[in-house]
Amino acid sequence: MNSAPPMRQRLPQVLWPMMFGNVVIGTGVMMAAGTLNDIVASLSVSVATAGQLISSSALLVCFGAPLLAAVVAGWDRRKLLVASLLWYSLWHLMAALAPGFYSLLSFRAMAMVAAAIFTPQAASCIGLLVKEKQRGQAMTFVFLGWSVASVLGMPLGSWIGGHFGWRWSMGLIALLALVGALWLWRQMPAKVLPPALSMAAWRQTLSSRTIWVTLSVTMMMAAGQFVLFSYMAPFAKARFGVSPSEFSLMLLAYGSMGFVGNALLSRFIDRIGAARCILISLSFMCLSLLLASEVTHATGMALALGLWGLGGFSSNSAQQARLAAQAPWLASASISLNTSAMYAGQAIGATVGGWTLVHQGMGALPQHGLIGLLLAIGLSLLATHYARLHPLRSPEKA
Repeated sequence: MNSAPPMRQRLPQVLWPMMFGNVVIGTGVMMAAGTLNDIVASLSVSVATAGQLISSSALLVCFGAPLLAAVVAGWDRRKLLVASLLWYSLWHLMAALAPGFYSLLSFRAMAMVAAAIFTPQAASCIGLLVKEKQRGQAMTFVFLGWSVASVLGMPLGSWIGGHFGWRWSMGLIALLALVGALWLWRQMPAKVLPPALSMAAWRQTLSSRTIWVTLSVTMMMAAGQFVLFSYMAPFAKARFGVSPSEFSLMLLAYGSMGFVGNALLSRFIDRIGAARCILISLSFMCLSLLLASEVTHATGMALALGLWGLGGFSSNSAQQARLAAQAPWLASASISLNTSAMYAGQAIGATVGGWTLVHQGMGALPQHGLIGLLLAIGLSLLATHYARLHPLRSPEKA
């Protein structure tokens, strides 16, 4: 008698508003790059000055993620995640009403406190909401929100900003964050409290050469991308003369391939390993920047962005998987630091890109970004070497 195959269990409904929260957070984080042309024109600032919207926000999240993780360790995650989305809504509404550039800069920085909290803290409580055998699938699903933001949120925000003004894009984020907060409040159970990491675990994390080199891969990978990505809107306009609608289509190509890249990653990462996946992702990004430096037509740039998206979003997911595999008992700390490394890289990339604009011009951005990605490849190979020579040991096995 043949037994029926076991039915695949559905993920809890609460993961949907958590994923939507990442859509909102991701769209808001990337919004400044998509609306940079309109901000420059309407507030009469230079492109390099407007780039501070990206670098300052990234620095705040970089330092805020681990510090705030310690502050909110004992908070009920339902109240914490809902409050962070309400905070995000409030300050994006203030940004939409900002009278000038520096008030906009301040309001955006305040909004990014929520970005420093929501994504890592949502990840930290997934294990308490699903069964152990569903954790990998649940983590991938919740982080899918960032891919959705790249596919739909960022191009839509860019299109709205290009046709109606950047204030409407900020207002859209405020509205979506409010919707996300109400949805999460209705779906998430109360008293979800992940255990705080011990001081011994933090000491092991901070003293591990393997983890630090792996984190440096994330930082250089983000830095290399954001040299150009921070100024993608003015780059595309100056180089190819694209309209707001055409630029939104470029971003759609980027985001769509990012979605494909994440899907391929989840299918093959267990088979070929996270370290190899990262090298493949970095290779696609290097190819895209080489292409971006040579193409003379918007179609070629759309192709370059497609290759970039294919590697860009999957690379950070693979980095998180790599850190979790290196030391599962330290994943809460190492992934929080990975968030900091990612935003530190964004700040470095935006700053280097601003310097490049002033001193060497728009055309040099892809080459400088390529240097960062090549450094990331070298560091990734070094991280694999260290992980093989100096594997981390859990306290129970020590």
